[in-house]
Amino acid sequence: MSEERYKKSIQLFKRAAKVIPQGIYGHLTPVLAGPMASPYFTAKAKGCRYWDVDGNEYIDFMCAYGPMVLGHNHPEVDAAADKQRKLANTTNHPGEVMVELAELITKLIPMAEWVVFGKNGADMTNHALVIARDYTKKRKIIMANGAYHGTAPWTGSGHNGILPEDRAHILTIDWGDLDGFNRLAEEYRGDIAGAIFTPYHHPTWADQVMPPKGFWEGVRKTCTREGIVLILDDIRAGFRLNLAGSHEYFGFTPDISCYCKAIANGYPLSAMVGNEDLRISASNVFYTGSFWFSAAPMAASVATLTILKRDKAVEKMNKMGELLKTGLEEMAQAHDLEISVTGPAAIPFITFKGGEDFRMNQLFAAESMKRGIFFHPHHNWFLSAAHQKEDIEKSINVADEVFKEVKRVFG
Repeated sequence: MSEERYKKSIQLFKRAAKVIPQGIYGHLTPVLAGPMASPYFTAKAKGCRYWDVDGNEYIDFMCAYGPMVLGHNHPEVDAAADKQRKLANTTNHPGEVMVELAELITKLIPMAEWVVFGKNGADMTNHALVIARDYTKKRKIIMANGAYHGTAPWTGSGHNGILPEDRAHILTIDWGDLDGFNRLAEEYRGDIAGAIFTPYHHPTWADQVMPPKGFWEGVRKTCTREGIVLILDDIRAGFRLNLAGSHEYFGFTPDISCYCKAIANGYPLSAMVGNEDLRISASNVFYTGSFWFSAAPMAASVATLTILKRDKAVEKMNKMGELLKTGLEEMAQAHDLEISVTGPAAIPFITFKGGEDFRMNQLFAAESMKRGIFFHPHHNWFLSAAHQKEDIEKSINVADEVFKEVKRVFG
């Protein structure tokens, strides 16, 4: 990290490290973004840009790791949240807006017969597993190796403090391995409560993987035949690929689908929807939180989903993503570098051929940040409806300079 460019970030981080474990923890840790290579603290944000505490400006291709689907500080969303907050936010009872939001979501998502709310994606994925087990009276859950479904011990997202018993009933397959899925369904027949997958595979430190042909159709068929609850973790991709859910984008129907990130444009809210068969189990399971019924984030969500539909934001994000993808590929080729751009256009990620240790990604991201473009070296990126053509063009021009530097260093 340049001590002059990030002087205040360094000072703040030293202060933070004295009173907060790691200084900055979780997915925002500097270890993930690239220690000594990026800013650590944000001062302000607007649209598709943000400024660090040292005053450096960035075009933002992380969007707060996904939540900023309309852009930072969207005036209509903020106005809706502020209006509700002035009336009431967290009280003894939910607000009328909860019913309004639930009705809106069930209209947007055809398979949704009911909705429940929380705060984080992990709230919903955990809730989904409990519902599946209550409904089926079975124990085991199938998921993909390397998948991330939140911070709970069963997800495989960490190791320290986790017991083997926490994952005793988790079965895994390689992403997209339909034969492997069917083998587990047969081997553990009568004891599989649910299967949870993301709509496509988006691990960190790796290319994104789209579903192989026939994967979702086959998984759905097996789940129906074996009485397995099919859970879609649509936390990361939800409302960026299709407003009706990423399952509509990929052409299948889950039993439960979980949402968070883009649902309220940065306001803390998550949601889970399910089919009619699971309504009684969703009612039986006691699962709640002190702030889950806060009304202001729900008002923000009503505004966000309404604007996404009104402005055809999904189409715009995918169009901007395609421009970015094409531009990066052309610029890399011009410098005789081979890159792989994977994932949907609105949620892209690049890796370098010959850069399996990610040092090329790290240099690319660090040099881009110096020039005012925030690309993440290890995690998929996000487009927002606030990204304009000129933002994409500027980012591609910066990438041209940065690819030249990557070529100089790595040959």
